Amino acid sequence: MLKAFIKYAAQSTLGMLAISCYILADTFFVSLAMGSDGLAALNIALPAYAFINGTGLMLGMGGSIRSTVLRSRGENSSADAVFTNTVYLAAAFSVLFVLAGLFFSRPLVTALGADGAIYPLAEIYLRIMLLFAPAFISNDVLLCYTRNDGNPRLAMVAQMSGSAANILLDYVFMFPLGMGLTGGILATVGSPLIGLTLMLVRVVRGKSGFRPVRVPPDIRTIGRHFTLGVPSLVEQFSSGVVMIVFNNIILAAAGDKGVAAYGVVANVSMIAVYMFAGIAQGTQPLMSRAYGEGRRRDLTALLRYALTAAVGLGAVVYAVLLSLAPQVAGIFNSEGDAAMQAMAETGIRLYFAALPFVAFNVVTCAFFSARERALPAQAISVARGLAIIVPMALLLSFVWGMTGVWLAYPATEALVAVGTLVLLVRECGRVASAEEKIS
Repeated sequence: MLKAFIKYAAQSTLGMLAISCYILADTFFVSLAMGSDGLAALNIALPAYAFINGTGLMLGMGGSIRSTVLRSRGENSSADAVFTNTVYLAAAFSVLFVLAGLFFSRPLVTALGADGAIYPLAEIYLRIMLLFAPAFISNDVLLCYTRNDGNPRLAMVAQMSGSAANILLDYVFMFPLGMGLTGGILATVGSPLIGLTLMLVRVVRGKSGFRPVRVPPDIRTIGRHFTLGVPSLVEQFSSGVVMIVFNNIILAAAGDKGVAAYGVVANVSMIAVYMFAGIAQGTQPLMSRAYGEGRRRDLTALLRYALTAAVGLGAVVYAVLLSLAPQVAGIFNSEGDAAMQAMAETGIRLYFAALPFVAFNVVTCAFFSARERALPAQAISVARGLAIIVPMALLLSFVWGMTGVWLAYPATEALVAVGTLVLLVRECGRVASAEEKIS
C-alpha cells in the first residue's frame, strides 16, 4: 500500500507542481514585461481562473470519486452513467462561462476592483480566459478521471506537457512578439488544450476505463454524486472571493503596490497549496477504492501516509520561504520597487506560517470525500474558504493594517485545523467500529 501511495502521490504532486510552475512563470514574465501594473492586473483577473478551475474540479472530483466506488463494487454501467452526466454538466457550465466572456467581461472586471491603467489589461485577460473556459473545465474533468482510472502517469504527463508549452509560449508571445498581457493569457489557455488532447487520444482509442453512454441527463445522479466535488469548488471559488476581498482591503490600505505584493504572495501560495492538493488528489483514488472494497485498514494507512507527507512538506516549505523571503520577492520585482519588495517580504514571512495547517486541512478533506462523507468535507472547505477567512481578514486588517492582512490566513487555517482534528478523530472512531463489526 505504501508503494502505491508513493506512486500516486508523487506523480500527482509532480503534475500539480507543473501547473503551479506555469502560473509562477506567468507572474514572472508579466512582472518582467509590464512591471507592477501588469502584476496588479493579473491578480485582479485571477479569481476568474479560480472559479473556472473550481467548477472543473467539482465535476471531475465528484464524478470520478463516485465512479471509482461504483466500479470497485462491480457496478460498471452505473459508473459510466455518472461519467456521462459529468460530461453533460461540464458542457452546460462551459456555455455559461463563454456567454459571460462574450457579454459581461466589462462589468465583471469592474466588480473585481479594476480601475485606471489596470482596467483594460485586466479586462482582456478576463475575457479570453472566460472564452476558453471549456478547455479548462474539460481538462480538469479528464485529469480526475484519468487519475482514478489507474493512470496517474498519463495525468502527470498531460499536466507537465501543457505547463512546458505554456512557459515557452509565455516567453515567445510576450517578448519576441511583444503581445504583453494578451500574450500571457493566450499562452495560459494553450496549456489545457495540450493536456486535453493527450488524454482524449486514450479515450477515443477505447483504452480508458470510463466511457460515455447513451443516457439522458439525470438530476438525481447529478445532485447526489457531485456533492462529493463541492469541496473542490468551494476551495477554488472561495480563493477567488478571498482574492477579491484581499485586493480591496489592500487597495485601501496600501494602493496598487500592495496589490502587486499580494500578487506575489498569492502566486507563491498557489504553488505550495498545489503540492498539498497533489498529495490529496493522488491519494484519493486509492482511498476511494479501499473504501468501496471495504478495506478499512488500508484506508487508515493511506490517511496516515498522506498526512505525514503533506504536513512534513508544509513545514519544510515554510522554513525555506522564511529564509529566502528577499530572494523570492525579488524574482517578481523587476523594477526594483522598494515599497513592494518590503511588503512582499513581510507577507511571505507571515502568510506562509499557515502551510502545515493548510496541508492537514486539505488532506483530511480529501479523506472525507473519498469516503463519500460530503458534509464534513464541505464544512471544512466552507470554514477555511469563506466563513472564517473573510471576517478574519476584515478584523485583523482593521487592527493591524497590512500585518493583519498577512496574519489572517495562518490564523484561519490554524483555527480550522482544530475543528478538522475533532471531525477526524470521530471519523476514525467510526472506521474502527466498522472494522470490529466486520471481524
